Amino acid sequence: MDGDEEFRREVREWLAENLTGELRGAGGPGRENEAFPQRLAFARRLAADGWSTLAWPVEHGGRGAPLSRQVIFHEEYAKAGAPSRVDHIGTTMVGPTLMALGTPGQQRRFLPRIAAVDELWCQGYSEPGAGSDLAGVTTRARLDGDQWVLTGQKVWTSLAHVADWCFVLARTEPVPPGASRHAGLSYLLVPMRQPGVTVRPIRQSTGDSEFNEVFFDGARTGRDLVVGEPGQGWRVAMATLAFERGAATVGQQVGFQRDLDDLVDLARRTGAAADPALRERLTRAWIDLSALRAYTMRALSAAEPPPTTASVIKLLWTRWRQGVGELAMDVLGPAGAAAVAGDADVERWRRFFLFSRADTIYGGSNEIQRGIVAERVLGLPRQDRR
Repeated sequence: MDGDEEFRREVREWLAENLTGELRGAGGPGRENEAFPQRLAFARRLAADGWSTLAWPVEHGGRGAPLSRQVIFHEEYAKAGAPSRVDHIGTTMVGPTLMALGTPGQQRRFLPRIAAVDELWCQGYSEPGAGSDLAGVTTRARLDGDQWVLTGQKVWTSLAHVADWCFVLARTEPVPPGASRHAGLSYLLVPMRQPGVTVRPIRQSTGDSEFNEVFFDGARTGRDLVVGEPGQGWRVAMATLAFERGAATVGQQVGFQRDLDDLVDLARRTGAAADPALRERLTRAWIDLSALRAYTMRALSAAEPPPTTASVIKLLWTRWRQGVGELAMDVLGPAGAAAVAGDADVERWRRFFLFSRADTIYGGSNEIQRGIVAERVLGLPRQDRR
């Protein structure tokens, strides 16, 4: 597209001017609490210059950038080692959902604050008894005058401890006889900083606690803060998940390439690269990542991507990361288990390995993703999720 290379230079120059050393590589999977105040300030600088809402339509305060420029931005952001975004749930999930399905009042209330990173969001989907099977959620909401009153529990809620708002999938109506369990769910926008909301961090094997349990015990939100019609929340929830997996996945894969390059460098420095089996596995990781990128670019460029695109990409990248984590432990050898704290290489790859064990579970488990592909592409019988 004309002007793309000039746009790429603009992105690079902005990052070179605004990205300080302390922020490079900060945050990311398993490290979301790292340098959080500094990353929040950086997110607000991005927002002030219009980078956060690059993909948003102009009428909603964005730049209306085409896909090619969205991809360029995410590529350059990742190549520069810029920090993990603290506002991504708002800008890539809630914002687009409200643009597509929210009321004009909801759009006026929330979109400017999301765009300016004045309010942070978290996602209230998974529950102890309903992880990837969201139709089984038991959190309930009932109307009390002009407010919804919520009771229930959510779990694995990323960044709930710093969020101002949560979009919550809750049951507001019983399932009608013979109807799908998806019926009767509603998508509610709930303030986090109120009596009746308790956030309890979950300490992970990495030592961090970016995930949380969230308890709603009489928490309240306005009657008008249901997105879509009451009882039709499943459609809204699925739309949010579709928005999540857009052009940003390209930047994610650039980060994957940097991880792989660093692992190859480590293998050379430690002498592990002399092992033919390890060399073959490193080469296979490069091939698999190249295939993932090609598939993603083709899917994003399609006029009508297949309905299972998001599931296939999730399956590919999670298995890739787990494989690289296991490969890193083999490259490190005994040092991966026995080295004392303070060895930067060992600590980095240990964290990578440990957190990658969760990759195939969060964001919709791989078992569920395979079921979606089986049902929608192969026409196999629906999974029994009881």
